[in-house]
Amino acid sequence: MDSELLAIILLTLLLGGFGGALCLWIWTRAKLGGFQKISSDILKRAESEADTLKKAQELSFKQQQLEQQREIDQLWQNEKRKINREEERFKVREDKLEARMNLVEKKLSDIEKREAVLAGRKAQLDEEKSAIQEIHARLITELETLSGLSSAEAKELLINKVTQEVKNETANMLRRIRKEAEEQAEQEACRIIATAIGRLAVPCISEATVVTVALPSEEMKGRIIGREGRNIRTLEHATGINFIIDDTPGAVVLSGFDPIRLHVAKIALTELLQDGRIHPTRIEEAVDKAKLLMQKLIKQYGEDAALRIGAMNIHPELLQLLGRLKFRYSYGQNVLDHSLEVSYLMGLMAAELGLDVQLAKRIGLLHDVGKAVSHEIEGSHALIGHDFALRFGETKEVANGIGCHHFEMEATTVEASLCSAADALSASRQGARSEPVEEYIKRLKNLEDMALEFDGVDRAYAMQAGREVRVVVQPDQIDDSGTDNLARELTKRIEQELNYPGKIKVTVIREKRAVEYAV
Repeated sequence: MDSELLAIILLTLLLGGFGGALCLWIWTRAKLGGFQKISSDILKRAESEADTLKKAQELSFKQQQLEQQREIDQLWQNEKRKINREEERFKVREDKLEARMNLVEKKLSDIEKREAVLAGRKAQLDEEKSAIQEIHARLITELETLSGLSSAEAKELLINKVTQEVKNETANMLRRIRKEAEEQAEQEACRIIATAIGRLAVPCISEATVVTVALPSEEMKGRIIGREGRNIRTLEHATGINFIIDDTPGAVVLSGFDPIRLHVAKIALTELLQDGRIHPTRIEEAVDKAKLLMQKLIKQYGEDAALRIGAMNIHPELLQLLGRLKFRYSYGQNVLDHSLEVSYLMGLMAAELGLDVQLAKRIGLLHDVGKAVSHEIEGSHALIGHDFALRFGETKEVANGIGCHHFEMEATTVEASLCSAADALSASRQGARSEPVEEYIKRLKNLEDMALEFDGVDRAYAMQAGREVRVVVQPDQIDDSGTDNLARELTKRIEQELNYPGKIKVTVIREKRAVEYAV
């Protein structure tokens, strides 16, 4: 019973397991069938969408191709229009070039015709020229036969005659023009110079190369000399000046050619006399102190000179050079006083002419600044001053006025040209300068010898202290026109070769006398 029940249970379990398995299989198959249908539907939808996308893509691609084709067609149309326009323009240019070529060919044809005509005329002219030359040669031969002169002799005679006529006319014209110009210029110049000189009053003092120092007592001479002359030797060695102690009562004479050293010696000796202690060490101290004081004095003299004419902003180095001019002399005339005088004269003349007064006065003050260092630098003092002025900030107009006052360069302004006139006025006025007799005689002799070197000069006389030279010519060798040429050439040579203050008048005299005796 139990076994049957067990068997039934087992059978039931087996049948249930088989049935469950069958049911599971059936469910699985059913489910699998649904999945396949779903997947089939999905595949169908995917294929449908793919076809749709493919068709859309193809349609889009075709649209793009159509748009690109349209763009290409548009570009092609544009390029075609451009090409057409270029072709039309080239065609127009070709037409123009062709027209020009035709015109050029026509002109060339005309030129060839003209050249042919000119060639014919040239040949005709050559024939006429040959005929004229033959006639000219025959006439010259006849003229030479009639006149008894060759062609070269007649030409030379004609040239000499024309040359002489031109010289005479030129000399007459120059004499007339110079006379008129001199009359007008002399009147105006005399008025300006007379006005300037009349308004200027300056002392006439000729400087010397000796200085006298007063002594408080005669016993100071012995102290100055010192034991065995050591004090005076120290003084002369330190200052470079000769101390002359002679029988002159109450004075010591200082002699030397360097004014700065002379002044230093005077200052040092004056201080020693006031102090009373005179020995070599004290002498050296006094000389050193005097040199320092001298430098201050030089600077002060330069500043005072600049202030007196109202020249501002002058470089300190130029002021130092101006101060040194106080101790430089030209033929006994103090150069700084001379520079101030030239400055005043130039200012007055510039005012009369309506020019720049300050520029003229500045040029006059600095015109001889090169003399302060002319013994240290090679060259003329005018050119040295010109270079110094440019170096120390002066304008080109001022530098040019300094450099041209002895005619060593061309004046660029009217103010600069006034400098030479004012310089000559200051140097040549009475009492301004002294000159050794030997130099005076030498200048007179040079004037006469220079005049006698010209052909046709009979006699020459230097007169009025060398300010005039009178030349007597031989009337048979020099005519009236030649006297003007001789005066002009002699004047130029004097200006080039001689150094002289002021101006020299040249007078050429031509006189012909006929003497007969009645018996």
